[in-house]
Amino acid sequence: MLTNKNLQLNSLGKLQHFLSIEGLQKSLLTEILDTAESFADMSEQQVKKFPLLRGKTIVNLFFENSTRTRATFELAAIRLSADILSMNIATSATSKGESLLDTIRNLEAMQVDMFVVRHSLSGAAHFIAEHAAPHISVINAGDGQHEHPTQAMLDMFTIRRAKKKFSGLRVAIVGDILHSRVARSQIHALNILGAEEVRVIAPKTLLPAQVESLGVTVYHDLTAGLKNIDVIIMLRLQKERMNSALLPSESEYFKCFGLSDDKLKTANKDAIVMHPGPINRGVEISSSVADGPQSVILQQVTNGIAVRMAVMSMAMQSNARGD
Repeated sequence: MLTNKNLQLNSLGKLQHFLSIEGLQKSLLTEILDTAESFADMSEQQVKKFPLLRGKTIVNLFFENSTRTRATFELAAIRLSADILSMNIATSATSKGESLLDTIRNLEAMQVDMFVVRHSLSGAAHFIAEHAAPHISVINAGDGQHEHPTQAMLDMFTIRRAKKKFSGLRVAIVGDILHSRVARSQIHALNILGAEEVRVIAPKTLLPAQVESLGVTVYHDLTAGLKNIDVIIMLRLQKERMNSALLPSESEYFKCFGLSDDKLKTANKDAIVMHPGPINRGVEISSSVADGPQSVILQQVTNGIAVRMAVMSMAMQSNARGD
């Protein structure tokens, strides 16, 4: 397993790195949500900057393209009064043959305090955390097909704000489970936080082997899977990670697994609709649902700032104690 919960926590059991949801305690996930709540409330004020990380330097190391995740991490750092350096990996030394460790060592020599890492290889953030200087915190912004823990936590924050609690909730995650690091993190988080049932709904070709071992119920029919559901999380078809043999066509996929107004009626009347983005309209979800009254997709984006502020501040404060 890639997960090493001891690597994530300092000697006091506080968050030092945030690499994976798997293996963490409910109390720690709740602390992240509660901390994010305080930032979300303060973000509604006219002045949105807080001095918690003044004098700290955070480096965005994005080896994969991302607009939403990168922007919200940058904005979170700015609102915490940190200095932020976003690396253009396409023109950086790593593209010229420098090793990842050499890049890390050179950045460490510039007296930075945190790395936010997005990488196509599973385990990249763990590798950096294992080799980084003791005073540096590492946040996983998505690694391969492994996990995307801050996305899962902003999703949990969005669910808690809408539904108040996790007990009794039935949640359906629909779509490309096979290639989704977000889905893995969401499943771990929902089970740790006490959701009553987590369902995955997808064609057999888009499910990982032995997915039931993650603590989910599997459905291959969208209408059946959405019955009595409180939260629907639609996933993007990650076409860049698959070959065409996995799906007959996008139109056929939407017909069977796309969320339309009619299919939404199968779920509970007060069910919320989520999507981590970016959305392929007319493939995973219709525009009428994505923009409709049950959609909280834009709230997810807003909540991402508060949750990433919470994770960054908690990790930095743990390291500030010298543990």
